[in-house]
Amino acid sequence: MPEAPARDIPARPIIALEGIGKVFPGVIANADIDFDLHPGEIHALLGENGAGKSTLMNILTGIYRPDSGRILLDGAVQSFGSPVEAIAAGIGMVHQHFKLVRAFTVAENVHLGWKDTPRFASAQVLEARTRELSERYGLAVRPDARIDELSAGEQQRVEILRVLARQARVLILDEPTAVLTPSEARTLFKALRAFRAAGNSVIFISHKLDEVLEISDRVTVLRGGRKVVTEPTANCTTTKLAQLMVGREMVLGGLREMMTPRHEPGRIVIALENVSAADDRGRAGLIDADLEVRAGEILGIAGVAGNGQRELSEILTGVRKPTGGRILIEGVAVDDPLPAFFLDIGVGHIPEDRLRSGVAPSLSVADNAVLRAYAEPPIAQGALFRPGAADRLAKEIAADAEVTLPSLRTPIRNLSGGNQQRLVARREMRIARLAIVAAYPSRGLDVGAISTLLRYLIDLRNSGVAVVLISEELSELFDVTDRIAVMFKGRVMGLFETQDADLETVGLLMGGQTKQPATQAVEAA
Repeated sequence: MPEAPARDIPARPIIALEGIGKVFPGVIANADIDFDLHPGEIHALLGENGAGKSTLMNILTGIYRPDSGRILLDGAVQSFGSPVEAIAAGIGMVHQHFKLVRAFTVAENVHLGWKDTPRFASAQVLEARTRELSERYGLAVRPDARIDELSAGEQQRVEILRVLARQARVLILDEPTAVLTPSEARTLFKALRAFRAAGNSVIFISHKLDEVLEISDRVTVLRGGRKVVTEPTANCTTTKLAQLMVGREMVLGGLREMMTPRHEPGRIVIALENVSAADDRGRAGLIDADLEVRAGEILGIAGVAGNGQRELSEILTGVRKPTGGRILIEGVAVDDPLPAFFLDIGVGHIPEDRLRSGVAPSLSVADNAVLRAYAEPPIAQGALFRPGAADRLAKEIAADAEVTLPSLRTPIRNLSGGNQQRLVARREMRIARLAIVAAYPSRGLDVGAISTLLRYLIDLRNSGVAVVLISEELSELFDVTDRIAVMFKGRVMGLFETQDADLETVGLLMGGQTKQPATQAVEAA
């Protein structure tokens, strides 16, 4: 992607954070951080998991109060006691996980809680106001559509419109392209440039370094709770940014070269035959899926989140029961597959929602690390539980995950989301003797951790384990998979040998476009 051109930065910042410090029990989240944002600027904020990005933005938006330092808004000292006060001052944040009322329309969500919403306004009035706002900022969305009818990209536009409707002049975006198709990401960037051109400002948090180079004017890197550097984007490269983030030389790429050549397809480990499943609301979540998972390969599942991937991953691990079709394990039909069965045969599962399904937030790091091994030797000896053996295994898993802990007794909820993800991933990789189903395993991870995780998945694949990698990151799937299946609205839209696939075709299928070159499509087995 092309690098952003250098831009003249106005002398006085709209926001200045000076000497910001914040400490949580056992963790220094922010230490003497300076950060500023100028009018008409897109300023990228980078850092590894636990570097302090989220804490810093939570302080700026009034979720946390700093222990030290101060916030200046237009040169005047400011203190925000809540996000409501921050948005009243023109600072709004769009989080990675949307906070919309799914049963309401777009217009209703935009006006919900907005003090300028006319009393007793009709639906037509709210829709007209929303339409004017969306046209002004180039964020196309139907005002009368219900949220649960929208794609993830459209829902993100609604979140942005909610912030802009409140006259925000500073927009904070947390991993904004994580749930977007390539075309939706281009639409977002066009809107951000228009927002910047009007003299407004954006703080852009992302782990996608190529996007940072494309969209931002300056970059600030945090590491270990401290600011490392602020640089004009024009002076940066992906390699330089990666090294600044992790504090050491990074080798990016080279993943496909690690994959041992396949001379013939591996044996079929798990097969789905015409499998359907309901989602959490009882609606069709997975529809007539035919899929084979083979030993010694990485099968990629592409698609925007919410198109049946969760249901697929949970069917493949026994968490969700099918409503139709058959599941075969090494050629044998399984009538009533349960999670314990898949655990016993050696199927690991990195779930989509680690907080809901991957960890027990109130338990310690040690308890979570050995959560799936309590019944195994050496932790279990007959009916006895051996805490020393559990601690040794927990230390081993934490070390493999490269997570530094103040104590094994630290509640896992006190760790950053990325460090929680690392622990879950290493725990499940240890289980994976037959297969592993990894749903968005790189979500929330920094560039160094993503590279390490993908190398571990390649090692499993090379050792003969079947790997299912569910991801929205097309570059990730093209880097490490043998085959790619594309999902849209619960259906497998196409199946490709990765070497024969192209980014444009896969991206179109992710958005429901079914036209594809006949020579590239392979029948889903």
